Amino acid sequence: MSKIDIVRFAPKNGEGFYDTLKKNIDDYFKQNNLSVDGSGTIILKTVAMLSLFFIPGILIIAGVGALHPVLFYFLWFLMGMGMIGIGCSVHHDSNHGSYSSNKTVNTIIGDIVNVVGGYDVTWRIQHNILHHTYTNIEGLDEDIDSGGLMRFSPHSKKSPLHKYQHIYGWFLYCLLTLQWVTYKDYRLLAIYNKKGLLRKEKITLRKAIIELSIYKVIYFGYVLVLPIMYSGMSWQACVMGFLILHFTAGFGLSAIFQLAHVMESSEFPTPDDSRKMNNSWAVHQMLNTCNFSRKSNILNWFIGGLNYQIEHHLFPHISHVHYRSISGIVKSTAESYGIPYVEYPNFIVALREHGKMLKKMGEAA
Repeated sequence: MSKIDIVRFAPKNGEGFYDTLKKNIDDYFKQNNLSVDGSGTIILKTVAMLSLFFIPGILIIAGVGALHPVLFYFLWFLMGMGMIGIGCSVHHDSNHGSYSSNKTVNTIIGDIVNVVGGYDVTWRIQHNILHHTYTNIEGLDEDIDSGGLMRFSPHSKKSPLHKYQHIYGWFLYCLLTLQWVTYKDYRLLAIYNKKGLLRKEKITLRKAIIELSIYKVIYFGYVLVLPIMYSGMSWQACVMGFLILHFTAGFGLSAIFQLAHVMESSEFPTPDDSRKMNNSWAVHQMLNTCNFSRKSNILNWFIGGLNYQIEHHLFPHISHVHYRSISGIVKSTAESYGIPYVEYPNFIVALREHGKMLKKMGEAA
């Protein structure tokens, strides 16, 4: 059985960057008598995001969308936006344990991903364990592993096809959630079982496959079968609406997460021969993560503070509702240690810079 080939980060010390930063952040919450979880402010957002996904779906099944094709497809688009909102603003916090101080609540809210096409087990392993620990490290962070279709890291294998990835890559981003709801979760379960990672989730491969299959049947039943049966539109129109849902969600989620790490400012370091990294984990996160649109209230609210990816990677146990407030502390502490705090003024600028990075990685291939 193959195991995960882990690396070790440089040790921290009592006067290091992260120790000082944690003290500063702890002082902020104590002085303001605040809890690190989402508290009551996140409940309204949860209702809003769930409504954005499920209400259009109900209207489609009820035949309201059949009144006009534009309305029909617009409802599917809204479902895609709702899927982004659920993934970023609801499910994301809960699976990091920062939605609530109550573990049961975090588990229940986190399970919402299972009924919108995903699977909480594979998500926690890929995102919480691998991505957050080994950000931008080739062979460990699966967020930069596209299976060869894209080249995100200077250490990834090269292909002549990558020369055009800055053109075709945007379409592949649209397929992200479509992969998740069809085959990717099954593939990941097989991989994680071989690496012994399913044991960390206290689940066997057999049980995981059964669970996942039940969730998929439920998902496809209400999101595709019921609309075909009751929407009053043809099955071809329903399939097209289904694709609109996932193209919307896939592109949105891909862009949000890729803009945080696959940028020219990221270092993409590799371990030495003894599998050790030069930097501590916290410094590594600072050198491979960036923020964007810090001043946008709307974007910040909708994507669950994931425009503050630096704060999220350093403190995933803190709810996103606090990221804007603590960002000044993180930035000033980093600057006092001479550590870069990379940020882009808005989403469009960050998207353009990501495009430049895709082209750079493609030309290098």
